[in-house]
Amino acid sequence: MYTPGSQLVQQPQTPPVQEVPQAQEKPKAPGKSKGTDVGGFIQQCISLCSYLKELETQSHLIHLNYEGSNFLGVHAFLKDQYEAHLEQFDTLSEFVRSMDYYLPRCAQGLRDAGPQIQHVTSYSGVEMLGVYYKNLEELGMKAKKLEPIAQKVGAIDIANYLADLVGQAFKAAWFIKSTLRST
Repeated sequence: MYTPGSQLVQQPQTPPVQEVPQAQEKPKAPGKSKGTDVGGFIQQCISLCSYLKELETQSHLIHLNYEGSNFLGVHAFLKDQYEAHLEQFDTLSEFVRSMDYYLPRCAQGLRDAGPQIQHVTSYSGVEMLGVYYKNLEELGMKAKKLEPIAQKVGAIDIANYLADLVGQAFKAAWFIKSTLRST
């Protein structure tokens, strides 16, 4: 006959808990950081996100308010633009989050994080497009200046995206400039 020996009952063991690092609450202000400082770079990315969000709103409002003989073409172009700015904002914001930094919590905080864009002050189609054209060129220049900093901090994915953003901004500016020359 078989007599079982004492059996050890296995106690479930809890796996070791990996501590999840907390996201950076707020990056250093660019004025307080070094050129190759990641926090300063992130702050500049957030500033560019703010600029993109403002451009999205501006292009959308011009899309709605523009009137002229070339309305259909401008209307369609601006719809593509405000959708592109939303996508650009989302992509750059996701890059910021992928580096474990937060963005501002609300629209006002985002607005405060970025530079002021040139505002439209007239319902004249030529003037509205002229202001938007200047802001697009400014976007291209901002992204162009930020790209080498992305390289320095080793954020090559962001550097590549910024290079693409430069091309998108200057191409859209060229389209508007060509439209304005024909009016």
